[in-house]
Amino acid sequence: MADKFFEITSADLSLRDIQTFLASPAKVKLSKDIIKKVSESNRVISEIIESEQVVYGVNTGFGKFSDVHISRNKVRELQKHLVYSHAAGTGAAIAPEIVRLILFLKIKSLSPGYSGCRVAVLGQMIQLLENNIMPVIPEKGSVGASGDLAPLAHMALVLMGEGEAFIPAGHDSKGWKRVSGRVALKRFALKPLKLEAKEGLAILNGTQVCTALGTWALLQTRNLLKAADIIGALTLEGLLGTLTAFEDRIQAIRPHPGQREVAANFRMILKDSPLIDSHRSNDNRVQDAYSLRCIPQVHGAVRDAIQFAEQVLIREINSVTDNPLVFSEEKSVRSGGNFHAAPVGYACDLMSLVLADLGSMSERRIEHMQDPTVSLLPAFLTQAGGLNSGFMIAHVTAAALTSENKILAHPASVDSIPTSANKEDHVSMATHAARKALEVVVNLENILAIELISACQAVDLRTPLKPSKVTAAVLNLVRSVIPAWKNDRQIYKDIKKACELLSSGRLVAVVEKQCGKLK
Repeated sequence: MADKFFEITSADLSLRDIQTFLASPAKVKLSKDIIKKVSESNRVISEIIESEQVVYGVNTGFGKFSDVHISRNKVRELQKHLVYSHAAGTGAAIAPEIVRLILFLKIKSLSPGYSGCRVAVLGQMIQLLENNIMPVIPEKGSVGASGDLAPLAHMALVLMGEGEAFIPAGHDSKGWKRVSGRVALKRFALKPLKLEAKEGLAILNGTQVCTALGTWALLQTRNLLKAADIIGALTLEGLLGTLTAFEDRIQAIRPHPGQREVAANFRMILKDSPLIDSHRSNDNRVQDAYSLRCIPQVHGAVRDAIQFAEQVLIREINSVTDNPLVFSEEKSVRSGGNFHAAPVGYACDLMSLVLADLGSMSERRIEHMQDPTVSLLPAFLTQAGGLNSGFMIAHVTAAALTSENKILAHPASVDSIPTSANKEDHVSMATHAARKALEVVVNLENILAIELISACQAVDLRTPLKPSKVTAAVLNLVRSVIPAWKNDRQIYKDIKKACELLSSGRLVAVVEKQCGKLK
């Protein structure tokens, strides 16, 4: 079978491109146009070195040391020292799957030819991707300006045959083994990269770590937004809620796009639901609780905010975030601030905020299903209460995760701390924001998983009333891996299985097979 290639060109990458790359083992290659642009940029740097013109980052120190001139014969040593001194990260290693995205985004950022590095630098990164050599990058140590210096320095070490890397543990590439960078390169017959002028700085400057973390969180979120509507619809049936609040005429006079999309999803999912129809008349409840009635408004606003974050992250993926920048056409080098990750920090903080609120709505619906005075169902969704505790502590877990998400939703981007002897006096904290966003997503997935198993139990307890055709398919899917609750069992196993249904996309897939594509 011929090798498949993912070609980096001058065209912008889309989120679909990112998903394709992450899902595919395709090799990465550079277009001829990109190779030309990178080479032209590198020639400018070579000419600067030859002429001994003083240019920041090329033949000067860094940060506060920018006024220190470095002699021509020390330029290579300067780049090596830069990487060594900046590889100061701490904490757990970023997951290899995310590191793969970091490498990919770094290649894209260097590819327009504004960084002055050789094509060989991009080629070494491509070799790491091709051979599944994933640098060990500690998750902590970046303030998001001048970019993700410490994390990207750890990546640079492996390009140089130093530091540490993850490599496939076996021939089937399942699992990872942690080895030295030297061993990793030698294992695949790769030579260490010797950095030339400006190249260490080109690798270290940039927002690729926070952008990759934020993009990873975004990709998980897109699936969870649809799942939240599906699970909320099942809960609406389990609590004998009404669809009145989801009518399009209500949404049309407050035309936020997400709100209208969510309401349309609910109408599709719950079309002709016997459970909904069962209480259209002779029901003394005038209105449902906000966590049911205001789902279009809250879920919809979350969608609109996530859409904004997506636009920011896609722009950042296709941006050049190095400093200084090389403009080949005029053979000039300009210092700027494209490395400052404020846009990414704001977007990731917004994601954390709205996803925390989405989880808060879910937790309230879980509580309503537990409370017999509200649901008119057996307490804690068990018919043998006392001997059995049912879903009592599953709700407590959801409450704990909801509360934790509220703490994580505190914005990182409002903080700044001066570094580099006040040369870098305002920083973004975007990598903190991105890491938090990813943690919020994981917590949200577990909250929604608990709502899913609770809603399935509630609907089961409404027998002989039946759910809609679509939610019946959801119930059947869940019951294929999680049996109905009769006597207490180790509920964490049910939560884990429900999470797998969410993360795998199976929940959304079974619904869209029944009613068509959700919005």
